[in-house]
Amino acid sequence: MMVEGSASSPRGSEGPSSVNTFTFADLAGFTALTEAHGDQHAADLAGHFAAGMREIASEHGGEAVKAIGDAVMLRNSSARSAVITALAIDEHEGRATGVPAIRIGMHTGGAVERGGDWFGSAVNLAARVAAVAAGGEIVLTAATHDAIGPLETVEYEALGARDLKNVREPVRLFRVVPRGRARGRLDIDPVCQMALGEGREVGSLVYHGRRFRFCSLECARQFAADPELFVGGR
Repeated sequence: MMVEGSASSPRGSEGPSSVNTFTFADLAGFTALTEAHGDQHAADLAGHFAAGMREIASEHGGEAVKAIGDAVMLRNSSARSAVITALAIDEHEGRATGVPAIRIGMHTGGAVERGGDWFGSAVNLAARVAAVAAGGEIVLTAATHDAIGPLETVEYEALGARDLKNVREPVRLFRVVPRGRARGRLDIDPVCQMALGEGREVGSLVYHGRRFRFCSLECARQFAADPELFVGGR
């Protein structure tokens, strides 16, 4: 990830470690999108994404700590409000077309605030959880799951214990599934990872019996030149 800088500064005095829920939300396939559509488009998209995250976090009792390239770090004082914030992100931003799918990861634990930023193993672990989430997923640790309490609007799918980079012990993870929400599947451009709504593609190609849809003629051209480069994921 490229360091973009702080999006906003959380309030709070510098002092001992305090327990919060930290969330990282980023754009899945951002590198592929940058390669396909160029640096300017990618930078504009990242800026728009960060602005949207700041607004949603503020509306739901959280705060955007900083933007890091295509990722935004959020902090909530409670696990419950963090999940509600993540659900709002998924509802308002994650199902949008014309942008990559959003992946979200979170963890609850102690961290220390210094100069408008937060430091500690809880922050690092939240980032690791986001890295293993797929586009369109909200994934949280057992610590966050246990801290939420009853929340009738969601269900949880146990993902088991996962080995995460630079984390000594396997971490139990859960996927958040909004209860009763219709979630029609979005097509994903295999070249730039852009989400495409019904009728939003400029064209499609069939490869090995599977139809692939594209956001632009340039993406279709790149795919046609070397389909195997994109079929297996990037």
